[in-house]
Amino acid sequence: MPERSRNKPEWQIRIAKERIDILFSEAVKTKDTHLRKRYMRLAKKIGMRYNVRLGEKKRLFCSHCFHYFGAEAKRRLKNGKIVIACPGCKRIARQVYK
Repeated sequence: MPERSRNKPEWQIRIAKERIDILFSEAVKTKDTHLRKRYMRLAKKIGMRYNVRLGEKKRLFCSHCFHYFGAEAKRRLKNGKIVIACPGCKRIARQVYK
């Protein structure tokens, strides 16, 4: 009896990674904030469905409101961390600085 795998096929994972890359590149190009939020939400949803890690791309948007951190996000260095204030929901995201 063949062993069942819970993982998705490799070709589906490859397509999911390509779609996530396309969504992030489109978010950078567009100026419309609603479209940017939609692209970020779709990218996260695709990553969760196909168990694909976003990696460094996760730091490019707010985990609460999916607002894309562009040039308008306020960034500060504080105690070895990068503190980013989201322009959309005013929450603070902290990232380790090496």
